[in-house]
Amino acid sequence: MGRLEDKVAIITGAAKGIGENVAKLFAREGARVVVTNVSEEEAKKVAAEINSEGHEAIFVKLDVSKEEDWKRAMDATVEKYGKLNILVNNAGVSLGKNIEETTREEWDRVMDINSTGVFLGTKYGIETMKKNNEMCSIINRSSIDAMIGEAGLCAYCASKGSVRSLTKSAALHCGEMKYKIRVNSVHPGYVRTALTEKEAKDSGLSNEQYFTKVGKMHPIGHIGEPLDIAYLDLYLASDESRWVTGSEYVIDGGYTAM
Repeated sequence: MGRLEDKVAIITGAAKGIGENVAKLFAREGARVVVTNVSEEEAKKVAAEINSEGHEAIFVKLDVSKEEDWKRAMDATVEKYGKLNILVNNAGVSLGKNIEETTREEWDRVMDINSTGVFLGTKYGIETMKKNNEMCSIINRSSIDAMIGEAGLCAYCASKGSVRSLTKSAALHCGEMKYKIRVNSVHPGYVRTALTEKEAKDSGLSNEQYFTKVGKMHPIGHIGEPLDIAYLDLYLASDESRWVTGSEYVIDGGYTAM
């Protein structure tokens, strides 16, 4: 029996990278998966691949910064599967600029997706989950940059810091209300994804130059892969973590231990 048997999961930003790996891993572990993304083609492909392997998934278009999109995503999930047990607020963007270089428009875009998107997802996730009276889990994608500063990632650091605090507040609320909903945050270090490829471009380096340079900053000797993060999400999504809420899980190859 899979670790997520009979559970229904929404994964945001599931078209590629960490989100894609989470969606496929959860499906293999028995979850029925709602693959969401703002762009359709790649996300539909992920859902199709899951179904072709004998598992179950649907695609729902979702711009995480838009409240109406969240309402539609929740309605579509309940209409198809009857409930929601797991939400992974994974969608995010990065911006390789310091505070002097960052424009108001750029700041707003990063905050809308990374911070407001997680707020909306958590809000509507709780509203939907509390109705099924089953053990549920919300996993919010933060970053080690919620705990440390990086001069060239001003808006990104701020957005991920807000996710860290929002998660704890939401976890306490669910506890006070006696909901069977746990809320935790996951804080990756440098992982080989489209976001870090963008950071490489912003820094003027090729992907491999950037990954080699950054890899040397990690005591374990290399940067992470998306599946590394997916396996931590799997633990938090499963009932194995039933006594875990309001916690922050750093997964960074030892980067912040230095």
